[in-house]
Order: sequence, then C-alpha cells, then structure tokens
Amino acid sequence: MGLDSLLIPAVLFFALGAFAKFINSDLKFPEGMTKGIGIYLLMAIGLKGGVALSGADFSLAISSIIWGIILGFLLPIIGYALLRFRNKINSFDAAAISAHYGSVSAATFLTAVAFLEVSGVEYESYPIIMMVIMETPAIIIGLVLAALARKKLAVKSGDEVPKTEWSPLLKEAFTNGSVVVLIGALIIGTVATPEAMAKVTPFTSEIFMGVLCLFLLDMGMEAAKKANTLKKVGGVLIAFGVMMPIIGGTIGVIVGISFLGFSVGGAFLLAILSASASYIAVPPVMRYGVPEANSSYYLTLSLGITFPFNVVIGIPLFYQMATMYSAL
Repeated sequence: MGLDSLLIPAVLFFALGAFAKFINSDLKFPEGMTKGIGIYLLMAIGLKGGVALSGADFSLAISSIIWGIILGFLLPIIGYALLRFRNKINSFDAAAISAHYGSVSAATFLTAVAFLEVSGVEYESYPIIMMVIMETPAIIIGLVLAALARKKLAVKSGDEVPKTEWSPLLKEAFTNGSVVVLIGALIIGTVATPEAMAKVTPFTSEIFMGVLCLFLLDMGMEAAKKANTLKKVGGVLIAFGVMMPIIGGTIGVIVGISFLGFSVGGAFLLAILSASASYIAVPPVMRYGVPEANSSYYLTLSLGITFPFNVVIGIPLFYQMATMYSAL
C-alpha cells in the first residue's frame, strides 16, 4: 500500500483547504460550524467504538488502558528531554510543547480511520479507548515539568516557590468537551442494544466520510494559517515537530504489535495516536497553567507542522512500518 492510497477524499480536501488559504481565497466556514462538525465526528467514532467494545476481550481492554496511561506519561517526557537537549529550548516552552506531543489529535486519528476503511483494512476498537486515556497523563506531566521549572528558578533567585493551583487545571483536563463527548458516546455505544444502534447506523457510518471531508477542508485552511508563522518557531522546533512524531509512531507500532497483539490496522492506529499532537484539548490548559510558555510555539508546531506531516507522510509511513514489523 503506497502513496496512491492517500488519494482519498478526506486527505485531498485537506490539501484543498491549504491551497485555498495559500491563494488567499475568501473560503471560510460559518461561525461555530467547525466545532459542531468536530462534535459529530467524535460522537460517531465513539459510538462505533462502543459497539465494537461491547463484544471485546475485557483483559485486552484493560491492557490497552494501562498502555494508554504509560504512553501518556512516557511520550511527553521523551519530548521534554529532546527539547531541553543542550538547553536549546527553555524549560517552560519545553514543558508546554511536550504536553501537546504526549496528548493526541482526534482529527489525525479520524483521518487514519478513514484511510483504513477506504483501504478495506480491519482494526481493533481499543485504540479509541486509548485516545481518551492519553489526554490527561500528558497534561499532568506538562504541568509537573513547569512546576519543577518554577521551583528551580525560585530556589536560584532566593524567591518564594510559587504554588501551582492543580484543581482548576485538572478539572479543565477531565471536563474538556471533546473528552466528555467521546467517553459518553463510547459508553452509549457499549450499553445500547444492537437493535437500537442499528437505527443510528446511517448517522454514524454513511455520512461520516462526507462530514470528515468538510472538517479536513477547514483543518487545511487552519494549518496553512500556521505555516505563515513558521519563521518564528525556529529550525530546532521545526525539526522537533517532524522528529517527535516519528519517534512516537515507532513506539506505538512496537507497543501495539509486541505488547498488545494488535493487528496491522490496530497497531497503525496506535502509532498515529502516539505520533500526533493535540491542538484542541491541551492548548487552553497550557495557556492557563504555563503562562510563561510562548503559545505560538506549541500551536504552530502541533497544527502547522505535525498535523500536516502525519496526514501526508505519517499515515503511509506508519502503515508500512506496522506491516513490516508484524511480518517479523
């Protein structure tokens, strides 16, 4: 399965959105439309995942949750270490950026699901649970790293160590709208009867691809906007925005196949989760919890570099990687 398999409507509409922005087209979505589309997509994928989980293996589901937590903690630590290598990036920017790369991008995941469905490749539903689980640990690690940086600065200057207000930050992480919709739909899909779920199949399946095309059209425009600010982030951060997804995706393939026993499709989806960077759930938490960090850095990296990299290059790369690794 080569690059030709990326010629699916969803990816092509992403390219169309970017092109529209580059030629300064007046194309734009009505106020609030993108948010509504995003809610639908999360609801649809959650319901489909819940239906699959209703007959899934309980022990494998628990193992997936455990590995989701592990990856949620591990990936931002790896990202932080890379960013702080030779003190190229300050501690606060490194903490905020690494939290985004330990978290996940639902849009990237949905594009990967579309890739598998168009290609006729089966996959496990467990990565959907892992997508929910991986949000919060990454946020916690980012906040802890920032708190340690503040403590170090305070000790060095002889000032009083500032207190971190954890309650509002953790509330933001757990009550984020994307997380609530996805978890809720997952539970509903699991407990609802097959007869009842059959009635919403047109809603969750038949129009899914068309709505995803609309969503990625807008994402293409947003990514192109961030491309204009690439000069501000510098070469080190641009390199990180490409290198970190490759590291995360490789770890995802290994964990998916060697430790969880996923098929190629399931391991590929876990690789996409591990390679992606959040640009919806994490930014507001980091803006409030790590005000010392430059928000243009992590927003440009996650949406302007890593998202398009994963959509255009990461999807075929990690699929081939999963295919080759499973054959060993």
